Amino acid sequence: MNKISFIDLKTQYSVLEQNIKNSISNVLESGQFILGPIVEEAELLLSKYTEAKNTVTVSSGTDALFVSLLALDIGPGSKVFLPSFTYTATAEVIALLQATPVFVDVDELTYNISSIDLNLKINSYKKSELNNSAIIAVDLFGQPADYPILQKIADEHGLHLISDAAQSFGGVINDMKVGKLAPITTTSFYPTKPLSCYGDGGAIFTDDNDVAKKIKSIRSHGISNDPYENIRIGTNARFDAIQAAIIINKLSIFDEELTQRRKIASIYDQELGEYVLLPRIQTEMKSAWAHYTIRTKKRNAMRKFLLENDIPTMIYYPKPMHKQIAYQNYHNHKDALPNSEMLCNEVLSLPLHPYINEDQILRITSKIKEFLKK
Repeated sequence: MNKISFIDLKTQYSVLEQNIKNSISNVLESGQFILGPIVEEAELLLSKYTEAKNTVTVSSGTDALFVSLLALDIGPGSKVFLPSFTYTATAEVIALLQATPVFVDVDELTYNISSIDLNLKINSYKKSELNNSAIIAVDLFGQPADYPILQKIADEHGLHLISDAAQSFGGVINDMKVGKLAPITTTSFYPTKPLSCYGDGGAIFTDDNDVAKKIKSIRSHGISNDPYENIRIGTNARFDAIQAAIIINKLSIFDEELTQRRKIASIYDQELGEYVLLPRIQTEMKSAWAHYTIRTKKRNAMRKFLLENDIPTMIYYPKPMHKQIAYQNYHNHKDALPNSEMLCNEVLSLPLHPYINEDQILRITSKIKEFLKK
């Protein structure tokens, strides 16, 4: 019986092994390990893929968010609205800049930020309290947030809009890819992401040339064209050349892998539709399927049963941000955010990667059915 992997990077490596080895060897021979020609090539290819005018690679998805907020001068007094059902990176960069994270509930079907609750949270502030404030939408599990609606809300209230697309690179709304859906889009190349490198890495996409120029300066200590002239406060968020070489190789098979991810999700849909609550993809959208996440009130018992049957699962996430100790001073705990709390008790992510086969999927789904029939 083939062992089921939650994510299978080893098989993916076997497909690209020789090309990756050659590319890394070329980087080692070049002696250029930070930024440089190979990083510029990766940025050009990412721009071509997304059709974004500018791609700026950075050292992680977290730094992509941090640098973007710095570029918008987000800081003390700024409010940044974000979903509570997310990973801590989205919230921590806001707090590190001494801005105020404002936690918003999510839609229980798409798992993404609720435009209804977002409007309520924004309207709870006076207009004068929202100077230089922002919305960060998180594309959870691979499906883009509803950016047409979010942009309308942002424009109405004079807010910046940032897409946290750490899990959704390759996602689409109406034939427009992630990277073009918001004025600023950030993504992560962490090894578990749909497009990943072999370490930390990330990128920022924008059509605004001035913002892109500022981001490039900030990622390298706030330098100007002269590397020893600092024109602003920046940070060290540069992308390294070996990781750029990995991204270039993986991008060459990325669309094939996305096709496989969508086929696998379709099989899960067909097999599990009568048994658990499935992720709902809006009709005009395509998910990158970073994770296939079901819902069941028997989540913990089901996870234990699956583990006993050698089926790995993950819980993203067991606790919403507004209930985390680190953020307790930012949230009025009379505001329950019920969908975020419910999802944290019910969600379970199943194995999904381009190299899992149909027999393995059917084994997973048969065990879920067996558990639920007990």
